Amino acid sequence: MEPTAAADTYRVLAHPLRSRILAHLRLHGGSTSAELARALGTHTGATSYHVRVLESAGLVEDTGLGNAKTRVWAIADDESDDDDGPTTDALGFIDEADAEDARWLEHDYVTHVSERAHAWVDEQEGWTYVWQEECRAFDAPVLVSEEQMSALRSEMEALLGRYRRMGAGTPGARRVAVTVIPLPLPPS
Repeated sequence: MEPTAAADTYRVLAHPLRSRILAHLRLHGGSTSAELARALGTHTGATSYHVRVLESAGLVEDTGLGNAKTRVWAIADDESDDDDGPTTDALGFIDEADAEDARWLEHDYVTHVSERAHAWVDEQEGWTYVWQEECRAFDAPVLVSEEQMSALRSEMEALLGRYRRMGAGTPGARRVAVTVIPLPLPPS
């Protein structure tokens, strides 16, 4: 992605509803504006407006599955193995405003992940024991150089890529959001 294109994307996504729409579509697949509004607790008109802004930026597209009155929207590049969070490597922001948009989006993403995690903690008792045990949060400290961190991230992305659609056609398979947020620890 060219630096100016990345900056434009951050600018478009630097709105809480737009980033939530994109996250919802990435996690749940195609949806109408009305379905998005219900899921996100917003008004259909506002949701429809923001979906069109995302469409004009090339981030979502009409799937053609709707009818004359409704359109079904989906992520424009569903082949991506990226999560629904931003990336900030080598973007070369033009000015501080672009960098600020990227920071806001990163904060919004972390907040959204936290909200989803809190919701899971509250609702997990309705799930089987295996789902409860396997979907617990965990962390694992590692000691790596910058190059090793890059390799670790690549390996995690490759692993998740292999599992992306592994359960297709399997009875009882569920979509699971796997969030990876490497956090450098302060020097000891």
